[in-house]
Amino acid sequence: MARFEIFLKPSTVKDIEAISRKRNRQRIVDRIQRLSEDPRPAGSQKLSGRERYRIRQGQYRIIYSIENAKLIVYVIKVGHRKDVYRGAF
Repeated sequence: MARFEIFLKPSTVKDIEAISRKRNRQRIVDRIQRLSEDPRPAGSQKLSGRERYRIRQGQYRIIYSIENAKLIVYVIKVGHRKDVYRGAF
């Protein structure tokens, strides 16, 4: 299987940096990196009404979209589960 390229929005980088515990940040980064091998891992869910997916990492959610034709994964938002779905992303 081909490897996907990962792109992070600048706001996503800020979301990750804002997470207070280093251990949580590292787990999230590891989970994002694994998306390059399998963009639809076990436990991922397609968000209703959008061409976006989400995966869980503890109390945090990673929202992303997949462009199969170009083998690209765009990470759109990372945040705590109580806040990540609020507002437009």
